[in-house]
Amino acid sequence: MEMKSGQKRTWPELVGVKAEEAERKIKEEMPAVTQFQVAAQNSFVTMEYNPRRIRLFVDDIGNAFQPPRIG
Repeated sequence: MEMKSGQKRTWPELVGVKAEEAERKIKEEMPAVTQFQVAAQNSFVTMEYNPRRIRLFVDDIGNAFQPPRIG
């Protein structure tokens, strides 16, 4: 999947939203996304870039802690 100029890369409006709801909204906007990686805030993740993956860091109750992003 090639990133188009002006294509959204982060979703700041989803901070505070439950992970499941954030995933649903992102899939509506970007159906080409094939992988969602949900991780606890402050957890370590690999550094390789994957344009078909969304990383979603969540707090202790499962809400988006920071804007979900492509990567």
